[in-house]
Amino acid sequence: MTAGGPVVVIGAGLGGLSAAMRLAGAGREVTVVEASDVPGGCCGTATLGSHRFDTGPSVLTMPGVLADTFAAAGQDMERWLPLRRLDPYYRLTFHDGSRLDVVAGADAMAEQVRELSGPEEARRYQRFRRLLGEMFEAEWGAFIDRDMTRLRALARPYALARLAALGGFRRLDGLVRRHLTDERLIRAHTFQALYVGLSPRRALGVYAVIAHMDTVGGVYFPREGGMHAVPRAMAAAAEKAGAVFRYGVRATRIETDGAGVVAVRLATGERLAARHAVVACDLVRAQGRRGGDGLLPEEAADWRLRRPRFSPSCLVAHFALDRRPEGQAHHTLHFGREWESTFAALEAGRPQSDPSLLVTCPVNHGPDNHGPHDHGPGDGGPAVLSVLEPTANTRGGADWTALTPRLLDRMLSRLADLGYGDLSATPRLVLDPPAWRRRGHSAGTPFALDARFTQTAWFRPSGAARRVPGLHFAGMYTAPGVGVPPVLISGRLAAERILESAP
Repeated sequence: MTAGGPVVVIGAGLGGLSAAMRLAGAGREVTVVEASDVPGGCCGTATLGSHRFDTGPSVLTMPGVLADTFAAAGQDMERWLPLRRLDPYYRLTFHDGSRLDVVAGADAMAEQVRELSGPEEARRYQRFRRLLGEMFEAEWGAFIDRDMTRLRALARPYALARLAALGGFRRLDGLVRRHLTDERLIRAHTFQALYVGLSPRRALGVYAVIAHMDTVGGVYFPREGGMHAVPRAMAAAAEKAGAVFRYGVRATRIETDGAGVVAVRLATGERLAARHAVVACDLVRAQGRRGGDGLLPEEAADWRLRRPRFSPSCLVAHFALDRRPEGQAHHTLHFGREWESTFAALEAGRPQSDPSLLVTCPVNHGPDNHGPHDHGPGDGGPAVLSVLEPTANTRGGADWTALTPRLLDRMLSRLADLGYGDLSATPRLVLDPPAWRRRGHSAGTPFALDARFTQTAWFRPSGAARRVPGLHFAGMYTAPGVGVPPVLISGRLAAERILESAP
């Protein structure tokens, strides 16, 4: 047995894989237990005929975090998972017919803004862009890339003062409006609040860092295999480093004694001895409805999950196309005419009356399961079109049996008006909030808890069970939060705690 004892990672999503790669790379004995037949968790995959769809995140930022994870397993990411930077990162279209391509480089982006909004707004944008960079530098090391489980993480007075001076504790909408005046640009730099489940008027200014990641740092995509190539490559690299994967089997109970974690029980009846366990799945489900009826031992219950506040959900339609639309960007965000009222609807648990739509049409997404072909725009090759509409989660009490068809009909009409043609007869896969719930997501949302102040940083569920030594958590439900880079970091933090505790 290796030093420190065996580790069982429960869940082969990005957080669990991140922890497994680092632990295996450090020589630890690691077993990953995954209920599905493939790795990925939320970064999943599905097929429809000969077409394959990514059913999880479509936006990949900060590839350095991912590269560092591969390096910790002794592997070169470029060998396992070559990426390309999208150009443009996003295409933003507005109800008045105008559009803005978000591109690489400060000067090139300022020119895009100048063409849309004029020279004065371009100068304001350049100052705002510099502010985003300063906020990112102030937040990254002090909060995002830091283990909030530890008490010493609380004592960061200089970092807090710096963020306050930059406007981080203002509301996001107000912060952006202090610097930009064109409503279209304001939307372009505040829609990211939806990533953390809040409206721009409720989200703190610190979440402007997401706009920095997207619009300044860049958006990337695997050269082959779609986004599901990310967990596949991570799992392969973890196995190369020595991790063992058990697919198609569910963990049912973490066993403890007075000293902490001792084993993980599986649905097969097997008992995997463990000195440490990393729970990288839906923590609300893991905790159970009553003390002692979930995956976690009763003493591991986290008070922060007594009354969890969930993010809104989404309705996603994946269409199997015969060919890629001519001139289509990889990511296109079609803003609706309405803005404030749409967020108010989500906060009230209702579908939006005039939602913005995120349309994803990857250039290199092939028609089969054996690795996509690298089609150029409009070259006649098969393609997939994925359309996401933010909507209420299942806690709102809607009758989704009746509501989903209505929302889908509205989406199809909107897509036709936007120039995508009649997709009503196109083969499609639809995921609505009840479908997300059936896939294991509490409240029918794949975005976990929202990021209100009382569910942020130190107030988010802890990365370690204080009363159960050896029990750790990774994924969206713990800090730093939702999104590919934060989830990868959560796995790293769990692995570091385990490695530091080895005798």
